[in-house]
Amino acid sequence: MGRFQKKVCIVTGAAQGIGLATVRRLAAEGARVFALDIADAPEHIPSVEWMCCDVTSVDQWESTINSVESLAGPPKVLINNAGGVGSYDELASISLDDWDRVIELNQRSVFLGMRTTLPSMLEGGEGSIVNVSSMWGIIGTSGVAAYQASKGAVTMMTKNAAATYANRGIRVNSVHPGFIWTPMTEAQDADISQGLIDKTPMARAGLGDEVAAGIAFLASEDASFITGVQLLIDGGFTTI
Repeated sequence: MGRFQKKVCIVTGAAQGIGLATVRRLAAEGARVFALDIADAPEHIPSVEWMCCDVTSVDQWESTINSVESLAGPPKVLINNAGGVGSYDELASISLDDWDRVIELNQRSVFLGMRTTLPSMLEGGEGSIVNVSSMWGIIGTSGVAAYQASKGAVTMMTKNAAATYANRGIRVNSVHPGFIWTPMTEAQDADISQGLIDKTPMARAGLGDEVAAGIAFLASEDASFITGVQLLIDGGFTTI
């Protein structure tokens, strides 16, 4: 029997990359998965229902959670994965529109996901939330100012929620990928990608499946005494 047998799980940013790998992993372990994205469903997976949801929208989150509860009951697992770099600009040059766009996608979406899902989890007395941050949510770098600010916020939002709900049956943790091969990173400048690989002690990019394995661990009962942690999946990048 899988670790998520018949558990209702929600994954955002589910149509590609880490999100899609996570959907596949949870479904393979028995979950009833609701996969949220604004993109079309990339494939058919048994026990997975694809839903169009703009995760920056209050109304769409509320409508989605109502639909999930009507179809399958209250969610037990939430994976907040949706996000993007958006802008590589530094603080002195980034436009306000670009800043707001990144913060909305990477931070507001996580806040809305937790705020909308927590009431059902609290009523049932159990739940596990995993927020996908980044190694840049822990260590500093130059440029990508909005991305780093948003991922740092996700790190601290996670710790706050973990402390707030630990004695009410809810665990909240964050995953911090290093450089991972995804459609998003494959589309960026090759020199940027190679530079990150060169700085990674394991001398390669990570895979979406490797991040999904960490997400599944934290979401599962194998991590029943773990909350408020930051799981780095970065090939050793942050050790040097």
